[in-house]
Order: sequence, then C-alpha cells, then structure tokens
Amino acid sequence: MKMKAINLAVVVLMLSFLCSCQTREPHTFAVGDKTFLLDGKPFVVKAAEVHYPRIPRPYWEHRIQMCKALGMNAVCIYIFWNIHEQQEGQFNFTENNDVAAFCRIAQKNGMYVIVRPGPYVCAEWEMGGLPWWLLKKKDIRLREQDPYFMQRVKIFEQKVGEQLAPLTVQNGGPIIMIQVENEYGSYGEDKPYVSEIRDCLKSIYGDDMTLFQCDWASNFEKNGLDDLTWTMNFGTGANIDQQFLRLGELRPNAPKMCSEFWSGWFDKWGAQHETRPAKDMVDGMDEMLSKGISFSLYMTHGGTSFGHWAGANSPGFAPDVTSYDYDAPINEWGLATPKFWELRKMMEKYNDGKEMPDVPEPPMPIITVPKFELTEFSSIFNGTDPKLDAPVRTGSPVMTFEEMGMGWGSMYYATTLPEIAGQSVLTADIHDFAQFFINGKYIGKTDRVKNEKSITLPSVKKGDELQILVEGMGRINFGRAIKDFKGIIGDVAITSTVNNTETAWKPQDWSMFALPDSYEKAVDAFVNNEDWGKNDNSMRLGKPSQMAADGQDLTTKPGYYRGYFNLKKVGDTFLNFETWGKGQVWVNGHAMGRIWSIGPQQTLYVPGCWLRKGKNEVIVLDVVGPKETVAWGQAEPELNKLQLEKSNKHNNIGDKPDLNSATPSATGSFKSGNGWQTVKFNAPAKGRYLAIECLSTQKEGDCVAIAELYLKGVADKRISREAWTTKYADSEDANGNHTGDKVFDLQESTYWQTEKGLPAPHLLVIDLGSEQTLTALEYLPRAEQGAPGGVKDFRIFIIEN
Repeated sequence: MKMKAINLAVVVLMLSFLCSCQTREPHTFAVGDKTFLLDGKPFVVKAAEVHYPRIPRPYWEHRIQMCKALGMNAVCIYIFWNIHEQQEGQFNFTENNDVAAFCRIAQKNGMYVIVRPGPYVCAEWEMGGLPWWLLKKKDIRLREQDPYFMQRVKIFEQKVGEQLAPLTVQNGGPIIMIQVENEYGSYGEDKPYVSEIRDCLKSIYGDDMTLFQCDWASNFEKNGLDDLTWTMNFGTGANIDQQFLRLGELRPNAPKMCSEFWSGWFDKWGAQHETRPAKDMVDGMDEMLSKGISFSLYMTHGGTSFGHWAGANSPGFAPDVTSYDYDAPINEWGLATPKFWELRKMMEKYNDGKEMPDVPEPPMPIITVPKFELTEFSSIFNGTDPKLDAPVRTGSPVMTFEEMGMGWGSMYYATTLPEIAGQSVLTADIHDFAQFFINGKYIGKTDRVKNEKSITLPSVKKGDELQILVEGMGRINFGRAIKDFKGIIGDVAITSTVNNTETAWKPQDWSMFALPDSYEKAVDAFVNNEDWGKNDNSMRLGKPSQMAADGQDLTTKPGYYRGYFNLKKVGDTFLNFETWGKGQVWVNGHAMGRIWSIGPQQTLYVPGCWLRKGKNEVIVLDVVGPKETVAWGQAEPELNKLQLEKSNKHNNIGDKPDLNSATPSATGSFKSGNGWQTVKFNAPAKGRYLAIECLSTQKEGDCVAIAELYLKGVADKRISREAWTTKYADSEDANGNHTGDKVFDLQESTYWQTEKGLPAPHLLVIDLGSEQTLTALEYLPRAEQGAPGGVKDFRIFIIEN
C-alpha cells in the first residue's frame, strides 16, 4: 500500500513536470512585414487593458476570463511603481501586488501579456505611478536624466524584471511585448532620456523582446526611436486612417497598432459621469480588425482606484474619483454591460471561425445592506503617526507633506497672529483642500479645484491662533505638473489695509501635525481616543480640539467615525456615503477609496471577497464632517449624482468681455477636416485673456466644438497652459462634460462643445493666469472623421483686463 502511494506520487510529479515543460515551451514574437509574427506566423494583437491593483486578487481570474470571452487574445497591464515601492527601498510584490502571479493566471487562461512598466504610466493614478518620496528631493527632475531619478528607476525596473523576465515568451511565458516609457510626447522632447529607459529594459529582458513606445499621432515623432515599434493612442470615434497616416508615410511596412483605444473616459470630482457610445467603440474596433490593425482596448475593465491611489489631471487641478469604471465593456464590479455584448457579437467575426469562449459566472452575488449608523467618533488628531520622519514640528516655516515624511493624508498647521484691526486677506498656494480656523472657530475654506488661493480673515487680537487643516488629494498624473507637492507650498501672506496703508505679514513660526490616512492610524485614533477638546475650544499644538464648539452636534465635526453592519451572506455591494462630507473609507481594514459629497460618485464599490459573515467594520475619516452619520449598501452604484454648491458652467454674464470696441488680433476662416491649424496674429498682442469668437461652423446646424487650443509667444513656442482657467463661455454642454476647460486639458479626444439648438456665434474666454505677449493661436477640431462642430469663421481677441 505504501509502495503504491509512493508510485502514485511519482506519477503525479512526472505529470506535473511534463505539464510544466509544455507550458514553458519557448516561442518567438517579432515585427514582420505589416504584421506582428508569433512563431513566424502573422498575429493580430487583440488586447484587453486591465490593471491588477484595481482588482481584488480573488477576482483576477474572473476578470481575465471575461476579457477572453470578448475574443481577446492578450491582456495589457501597467506596472505601478508607487504601489510596489511605497517607501524608498521597500519593495512589495506579494498579495494584490503579485504581478507575476497575475501573468501566470493570464497564461493559464490562454492569454498573452503586454507589459507597460513605466516608470511613468499616467492611468489617472496617483502621480502617474511615480512614488511620492521622490519629491523629498525638491530639485528632482522627473522623467528626465536626473541622476537620482534614473538611479531609482533602474533599481525599480530591475526588481520588476526579477518578477517578469522569466515570464517572457522567449522563456515560455506569456509576455510578448514591453513598452518603453509612456506617451512621452505629451510631456516633452528628450530622446536621450527615452533611449536610456530603452537600454535599461533591454538589459533586463534581452534583445529578442519586442519593445514599443506609444504616443499620439500629433506628437509621436518627437521621441520616436528608430529601433522601437511605434504605436498610436486614440479614442472611440477617432478617424482611424488619419491617426495612422503619418506612421504609414514614415514606416510603410510596419505593423499598425492602437496601443490605447479608449472605450470611455475617466470621471472627475464635480463633473458628470463620462460615457461614450457603444456603437462608436465597436465600429472603430471593427474597422481596425478589418484592416489587420492590432489594438489594446483601454479600458476593457477599469476597476477601482482603491484607497488614495486615484490621481488628478492638469492643467489646473482636477482630481479623479475613486471609481475607474471608465464606461468600459466590463463594469467596475466585473459584470458584462450592453457594450460588452455588442463588442462580443462583432468580435465573433474575427475569432478564426471558432466559437467564442463562454462568459464566466460572477464570483460573487450582489447584496444590499440595510442602513446602519456609525456611532463612534474620534478626533482626527488621534491619528498622528510617531513613526513618520517628523510627525510634529514647532518653530519652523511651513513644510510640505513630503518634507514632513508623509505621502498621503492631511496636515495641521498653526501659528499665532499679531493684532490686526479689521479684515485681512490671507493668500497661500495650498495643495489641496484647506479649512481655516481662528482659536478653533471655523472661518472658511479654499479649494484648489476652484483655483482658490485667498480667504478673508476677521479682525484678530494679538496671540490669537490661526489654524489650517489641509487635506491632500491625488497627485497630478499627467503633464508637467506631476511634480505635485502637498500641503502649504511656500509662504503664507496676510495683508491688511488700514487708512490706505497696506501692512503685510508672512508668519514663519509654525507648529505642524502630520495626519496620515492609513487604516492603522484610524484604528489608533479609537484606541487613543481622548476627549481633546472638552471645555477648550483652542486648537493649540499638544491639545488640539475637535474643531467645534463645546456641545456642538457630533455630525458637524471632522474626524474618524466607526460603525458596523452584520451579514448572513457575503457578496459585492455599493456603500452609499452621500450624507458625508469629504475623506476616506476603510471596510474590514481594506482601503475603499475617497468620498466627496459634491459627486458625481456617491457610492463605493465593496468587493464581497473583503466582507465576512457576521460583523463588518466601517471607518470613515471625514475631514469636513457629515450631515448624517449613516451608510447603507445598495445593489447598484451611484456614479452620476452631483451635489454642487453652484453650477460648474462659466456663463456668468458679468465675466463676459465687451468686444464692441476691441480690435481682433486675427480674423479669418479655419479649413475643414481633422488636424492642427495655426493662425498667426496681425501683430504681437499683449494681454491676460484669450477670447475666441466662433462665428460659424463648417457644417450648418452643428454645435461648435474645439478639442484643444494653444497660444504661441514671441519665440514662436507654445506658452504654458498650467495657469489657464475658463473665464466665460456663453454655452457649454455640461451634461456631456464638454465644458470650456476641455480646450486646455491636454487631451485631444475631449472637447468644448456648445449646447444643441443654440446657433452661432459663440464665445469662449480663457484666463491665461498672467499677462502674456502672444503671436499665434493653434486650433485642433474634434478627432472624429469629418471633425464635427469644426469652427469656420472666427475672430480672436487678446484682452488686457
């Protein structure tokens, strides 16, 4: 009996070995004549973009199988540097960070893998995937050949290589392609830097690995390297032949690939939920496949930016919501949408005559949770972290989060004031959401989203204490502004005018608390729950109050709240927090993400694999304070409910300039069709505001639409758009998020569009942030075929004030 057991064990081991050998058989993947070649045979890449950190690990296989059921033959993944190295030199490739395991699951399910290891990835992810601790070196040059940056990049890429190099197709694994950097043409022009990233990846994955770089049709030549495959990124509805026109001229025998075909779009706090028509997506993919063009559908399944990982977009500051649903074919919680079924039906034509794979059953049911109350409360200050580099500082100029050794959370700043008779104005550059108090009494707030940098203070007595509570949101993930420090950035200035005499103060003696947003600190806040503020409304360092008057109702206080709900069975649900203010949520220790009452997202997706039968814990860190301390779990998400203080349109008639006596800097007509056009001004024009008057459209009856605008200065170079804001727009299609800011959001697939039924002329006015001398305007119509809404006749004004 014992011998039989041993023989059986030997047989099992041999079979396991044979299976292992079979799955590890080496293959080749290369660039051929107008096509990719897999083992020497033509191969069209049909990839599904999914992000493993945005999916709970128990659901990885289900999501991969859902992609396969669409007829995809590969998955495309980013490697998020900052989630793997959250503190310098401390790497984590375990549990939900086990990217090698994700790739092996893909291979198990017959899917190849495309890897995009950055170091920068964008993806509407915190700082575009770059780790916050890089900013401890204040003069660092990100995404350039800065010695320290490149040193850390190479260490990181080597660590990733230790995980993934054994899994390349040449080694019998699923990885067929690796990307070099990411959309660098939207950041700058620096071929030596891109070349160094290429060389780094070659040294790790070998010369046989197919390396590629992606960019937009308008900028890919800036950094295109001769020995790399070039791919284009564009979205639903784009004119596909136009997107590949220049590539075909430069490389007529190269395979064509859209490495990001955008199925939808991401959502911002304070704007409507983004959607894109299913038909436009399906038609575009059908056209590409009919022409042998490879693609990666970004996103096929978006998932969730759990915790503090959602980023923010620029110019300006536009933080992204927690949900990364993206209006993708597979929704945030992994189920098929109507888009899924339309796409699956089309993809049947390109499945080599085989039956489409079965659509897998969901791993969890959807459940609801009755309304429950979070009855426990603790001061936000009970979450200070003694393990930080400097959790408390006194007698110091203001410091950023990074200088205090904190990556994410809030910071409390306090300083004493001189006597100031009458009102004064405080001005500061604060990232991102600040609340102001004097001796514990709330004065007001500033919001970086609204470009607010000043607040009026009441008269104060000598020795009164000014307190500022600053919450940092996601760091900017796109454009030059990714070097996004958090907290108070630079001096705080207070000015007062008495008897026509202006007096200014710049306090330099500050006390500071670092208040991280981790679950451990949230729990510590309840363990160390002392009644800090009882009978004392001050917020002085060492005894901060709960920022509320003694006896004030609990539901107006910022701080930590804890409550529980019970389950008889587990399943996925959507916890509703629409009665809360602003902050973070944890469920059973898992960071669910950010909440903000302004919407559009009012629920958080809670995966059933993170819930348990019986008692479940919910902690909310609300930096503003809730209206009602309740939550409940519903069967569907709420991703499109705005609760704004005022409209996000820019149609205040008082902001409309008087153009009757103004002289235009340029008049004329744009050409019809896609692509950039330049208008040179009659003479250099000086002013702070750009006003473009759209007198008519190329097709009568169209809404006016503009995708992007740039201005050129005296050196014939584009001026920075970081400070641009929309001053006035006589019409904006806000329901489609086609607001004025879309003309300077660095995204060629988004656009300002006027409301339907309103005839031209239409006026858009942009505040440039400061006075500029300008010589030309660059205009980009919509990217779709025929450029719908293209402007025909125009007048352009540069206005001083």
